[in-house]
Amino acid sequence: MIRGTALSAYPELVAELGGDSGQLLRAAGIRPADVGRFDAFVTYLGVIHAVEAAAAITDTPDFGRRLGHRHGIEILGPVGVAARTSGTVSDAFRIFEQYMAAYSPAVAARLLPSAEQGRSFFEVSVLIEQPPPHPQVTEMSLGVALRVLRFLLGSAYRPMRVHLPHKPLTSRAQYVEYFGCPARFAEPAAGFALRAADLGRPLARDELAHRAVVHYLNTIIDRRDAGMGGPVRDLVRLLLPTGAATLKVIAAQFRLHPKALQRRLATEGTTFAALVDGVRQDMARRYLRETDITLTHLARELGYAEQSVLARSCRRWFGSSPVALRDELRRTPTRAQRPRA
Repeated sequence: MIRGTALSAYPELVAELGGDSGQLLRAAGIRPADVGRFDAFVTYLGVIHAVEAAAAITDTPDFGRRLGHRHGIEILGPVGVAARTSGTVSDAFRIFEQYMAAYSPAVAARLLPSAEQGRSFFEVSVLIEQPPPHPQVTEMSLGVALRVLRFLLGSAYRPMRVHLPHKPLTSRAQYVEYFGCPARFAEPAAGFALRAADLGRPLARDELAHRAVVHYLNTIIDRRDAGMGGPVRDLVRLLLPTGAATLKVIAAQFRLHPKALQRRLATEGTTFAALVDGVRQDMARRYLRETDITLTHLARELGYAEQSVLARSCRRWFGSSPVALRDELRRTPTRAQRPRA
């Protein structure tokens, strides 16, 4: 899955090129109403289909780059806020690496050491196993990454090189003009070669905003295990409010049959139903302790159709009603709040 903002400006660009964005989106299984919305999720495979098809139908070989140029750090939502309020550019990259799953569990962004002295490599990768060919989406992602780099390092910033895993889609000169640096093709990974010295540049850190948004991101990203359970929990946590946190939907994000996902989870000693229940329990405890959210709203956040289901779940989990639990949690200090001996 990926946030609907991944396709921001897609309808406008397709229309300018003489295409029908609504038809393309529906063919990709994406509701046009979800495009541009951070609170909506679309499938990453749907994004691949929509972008690659648009490039072909409108005969625009640089469609991905054009769309990436219309995006910026704002499409990342709180991940972008946490990055731009960090202390240094290197700190911002660590935010991308740690929290990109809040934008899309299908995408990873990593800062890696380079064999070249004084260089680092910023890699953007897709975590879906055996995705269909997606050169346009790769170029769109690199275009967004370039916009983010220039947001952090200045509008005139030029990476050392851009690496692309496919053959050129247009003339090499157009790549140099777009990215502001030499391009290498048929590379094993997509990303940018950067000067390591640039990573130490300071940013306009906002400590309060940074701390608040990182705290929020920590509530929606799960790192309790490195197996399948953690990524599944992340997707469940993101999709519960949308009503789409089903076994079928989530298995599809890993390109697995639902039964195959259940078998993978069984090897880790759990089930899909148990993970969903655990995520709901964690979310209920956190919302009741830290917010004044209404019980009706909380039920929706947990993916329940009725408040009565929330009440029954709280009695099963905690042995008390949501109202009583909220009172108890607020009377009991957390470990961080308890005075030291």
